Amino acid sequence: MTERPEHNGGTEMQKAVRLREKRRAHWETEGERSLWKNLSMVGALGWLIVTPVLAGMFLGRWLDQSLGTGVVFTGALIFAGAVLGFYMAWKRMNEK
Repeated sequence: MTERPEHNGGTEMQKAVRLREKRRAHWETEGERSLWKNLSMVGALGWLIVTPVLAGMFLGRWLDQSLGTGVVFTGALIFAGAVLGFYMAWKRMNEK
């Protein structure tokens, strides 16, 4: 018969249970966030994503018009702005 591979599932499960208990205790002491606080976070996350994309678009358009390169810089800087915006939003969501 085949042997079963060693698993660290028990320790992973214990970590997950401790994390869940910690979050539950925090929720019981702090309570749930208000609707306005949740809406303001959604708005802030939206601006964190949109602002770098728009900055990349305007800078790219200016570079493309100045250098006569078509849409090369616009496309690249919009993509870079989106990557930066999503990274900043991800960092913001995982702060607490």
